[in-house]
Amino acid sequence: MQSTKIRTAVIGAGKMGALHARVYHQLPQSDFVAIVDKDIEKAQKPARKYKCSAFADCRQILGKIDAVTIATPTVTHYELAKVFIENNIAVMIEKPLAADVEQCRGIVELAKKRNCVAAVGHSERCNPVVQAIKRLDIEPKFIEATRISPYPFRSTDVGVVLDVMIHDIDIILSLAASKVKKVEAVGVNVIDEKEDICNARIFFENGCIANVTASRLALKTERKIRVFSRQAYLSMDYFKKSGTVIKAAPNVNIVEKIRELKKGGKFDLLKVNWPDLLHIEKLKIDDKEPLRLEQESFLKAVADKTLKPEVSAEEGLAAMQCAETILASVKEHKWD
Repeated sequence: MQSTKIRTAVIGAGKMGALHARVYHQLPQSDFVAIVDKDIEKAQKPARKYKCSAFADCRQILGKIDAVTIATPTVTHYELAKVFIENNIAVMIEKPLAADVEQCRGIVELAKKRNCVAAVGHSERCNPVVQAIKRLDIEPKFIEATRISPYPFRSTDVGVVLDVMIHDIDIILSLAASKVKKVEAVGVNVIDEKEDICNARIFFENGCIANVTASRLALKTERKIRVFSRQAYLSMDYFKKSGTVIKAAPNVNIVEKIRELKKGGKFDLLKVNWPDLLHIEKLKIDDKEPLRLEQESFLKAVADKTLKPEVSAEEGLAAMQCAETILASVKEHKWD
């Protein structure tokens, strides 16, 4: 980039667009230029707040920006991304990348052809809990993720898989680091035409298995993940930003001692509290805003194309491919 600051803009003045606008305004490497929305009055409110311009048509900002975040309904992602990429403007697109695999692939291929940075707003990958898991560098054998909440009264253009489960699909794919072998899933629609509840079991080529549940009809909000590996067991809570890790190495002697005592008939199970025997640690989790980390990573990739954004368009495509496989399985096992 010629300038020390990257000229940025946000497309969409809804809830997510407003959040992106705030962070772009705050980042020192960002020169927040504009916010665009079909409803110009909707765009003008944050524009006044952050002292930038408001437009009703995204073509009005072509030539004025270097990078843009697209925070509009999923069905609009492909066409909007195409406009910017064809004009060599880096894009970060709110999850999911696009409405279907074909459109996702189109974005990936066009960005590659134009050598243009394309990122996806899977902000949960930037959640301090996920960042902490990444630092442990483990090889999962079994992953269990749960993401449930009361009905949100938003994002009803997509079912719970593309609205909510897509976060965990992306995280699971990054942790498993393997191709999906097969998927088994079941889903139920109660309020909307699309599924409101879904459970999927994902089998990977490297032997890892993931069980993931999503619901938008729960009575409480819960966002948790458990990871089992040879190196450690992790129990994490995204919502509370907390986690526990039990590493295998410090517990080897305990396990061996229990085996010896059991063989010698000297082990009284009734007198032993299993957690007291284990070496348990509270995971060190930074309290950093995921959206800020996501945008910082994106802008670093825009400034230096040897770097990658936290979640690339290719990874967004992989998440969508897995999601569509889950939806196909849901359809196959549809309840009467």
